Amino acid sequence: MKHKKIISAVVGAAVAGTIGFGAHANEMVKYEVVDGTIPQSLTGVAGDVANGKKVAINRKKGNCLACHTMPIPEEQFHGLTGPSLEGVAERMNEAELRMRLVDPKVVAYDTMMPSFYRTGQHRVLKAFEGKTILEAQEIEDVIAYLRTLK
Repeated sequence: MKHKKIISAVVGAAVAGTIGFGAHANEMVKYEVVDGTIPQSLTGVAGDVANGKKVAINRKKGNCLACHTMPIPEEQFHGLTGPSLEGVAERMNEAELRMRLVDPKVVAYDTMMPSFYRTGQHRVLKAFEGKTILEAQEIEDVIAYLRTLK
């Protein structure tokens, strides 16, 4: 039992150092899921491609590189767990990408990919309870960036 507490503390500290704060549950934007997609923008504001790239590669925010390879050769240590994001704009439309970022478990229940715009996660440090990983506009920014990967 003591061993589990130590491991939990170490893992918790690692997560605390890698994930930034997003929106609080009461600040979240309502969205509608239609046929496994989220067709409407979360903010109504166009995504910023440059900021989307920053969020995607930031190890304390989107951290896409932890699981995916991306066409960003200047960045080291691309993950191999998830599919390559090179050409993702040819495979998924904006609404599909939004669903995958907001709550991928809706369309792929057993996925390892985290839900970046959802609260109520299990086994979360107190500091992160009731908070999303990314804010709504950051989701839209990442989508804008991913749409450039053709």
